[in-house]
Amino acid sequence: MIAAILIRGKIDARQDVKDTLTMLNLDRKHACVLVEDSPVYMGMLNKCKDFVTYGEVSEATIKKLEAIKQGKVARLHPPRGGLKSIKRSTTSGGDLGPRKDMDALVERMMP
Repeated sequence: MIAAILIRGKIDARQDVKDTLTMLNLDRKHACVLVEDSPVYMGMLNKCKDFVTYGEVSEATIKKLEAIKQGKVARLHPPRGGLKSIKRSTTSGGDLGPRKDMDALVERMMP
C-alpha cells in the first residue's frame, strides 16, 4: 500500500491537478489516503507530485491509519519537528514527491 499526504494547499494548482487531488480524496492539507500500488494510482500521484508526498508504508502504520481514518481519509497533524521545504522535491532536499521514509513521516504526524 502507498500512503499519500497533501502537503501544500491547492490554491495555485492547475485545474487538472486539482481534479486529480479531488479524485484521490485529498481535499485538505495534512490529509492522508491509502491507495494500491498500481500504475493508475502511481500516474495520479506523479501528476500531483508538487503538492503531495507519497511512499510505501508498513503493515503497522496501515493499522494505525485505519484506526484514525474517517471514511477514506485520515486527518493528520502537522509533523513534529516541521518539514524541510514544501517547495522542493525529496531528491533536492525537500519534502514533496516520492519518499522512502514514509513510515517515519506518518509517525511524526499522528495525533
